[in-house]
Parts: sequence; structure tokens; C-alpha cells
Amino acid sequence: MTTSRRHSNSRRDSRRKNNKRIIPATLVKCSNCGAMKIPHRVCLACGYYNGKLVIPQKIKEKQPTK
Repeated sequence: MTTSRRHSNSRRDSRRKNNKRIIPATLVKCSNCGAMKIPHRVCLACGYYNGKLVIPQKIKEKQPTK
């Protein structure tokens, strides 16, 4: 029968602290418009995914100047 050895609180806490680092988001260039987007997601700028239009974008009409 083996007994487990105890570790100090600081050793335990430092091990927990190392897993809380911030990982930067991975971004790729959209093949349609060139905007940066998350891989395997629809481009928020143009609405294309894998070369196909998934989300139609609303066209902004120019307001006539007075």
C-alpha cells in the first residue's frame, strides 16, 4: 500500500495558475474578401464560407445629401 505525499499550497496553486494563460485567437484570411476570420466559420464581412454565399449581406443604400 502506497501513501501519497502532500505538496505545499504554493506548489499546488502555481500548477493551477499555469493553465489560466490567455491563448491568442487563430485567424485566417477569407478567400473571398480577404478579411481576417476564425477558421471553419462564416466570414462576418462578406457572408461566404467555403466559396459559397451562406449569409446574404444587406446592401447599404447611400443617403441623398441635402
